[in-house]
Amino acid sequence: MEIGEKIKSLRILYGLTQEELADRTELTKGYISQLENGLTSPSIATLVDILSALGTNLKEFFSDEDDEKIVFSEDDYFEKDNNDHLITWLVPNAQKNEMEPIRLLLKPHSQTEIDYPHDGQEFGYVIDGEIVLVVGKQSYNLKKGETFYFETDKQHYIMNRTNKSACIIWVSSPPNF
Repeated sequence: MEIGEKIKSLRILYGLTQEELADRTELTKGYISQLENGLTSPSIATLVDILSALGTNLKEFFSDEDDEKIVFSEDDYFEKDNNDHLITWLVPNAQKNEMEPIRLLLKPHSQTEIDYPHDGQEFGYVIDGEIVLVVGKQSYNLKKGETFYFETDKQHYIMNRTNKSACIIWVSSPPNF
């Protein structure tokens, strides 16, 4: 199988669009399309970045073995900095699973993007700081050590109204981040 075809198969298996994979790798959707269609070849560094976003590595990608990874370390994590918040995917291949855990660092006086209604459920645990969870027309104040759990049938987002960063473990089922 060609590299591009195998990347496309992994991307589809994990339920990502070309645009989502491009966003996670800081590449363009056009480049991902060209790669998947065999019109270009990635550098080793680019291939490593793509495979990392797909929850694998060079060894696993070129291996015929199908060992499921169970334990992850900081070397496996993938981060995206959105200026006012930092998202860390704690299980890089979570797109293929039923839930997707992230660590969210929300900077002072900022908020996440509004997430519009979709199928699923979300759970969160405030590791540090204070947040305001907005679900539909309701808002909930949470502090360190508190949790939230809700159906995602209403628009929702998280705000940090304090002068201190807040850190949250956030799990979406099905994967949505």
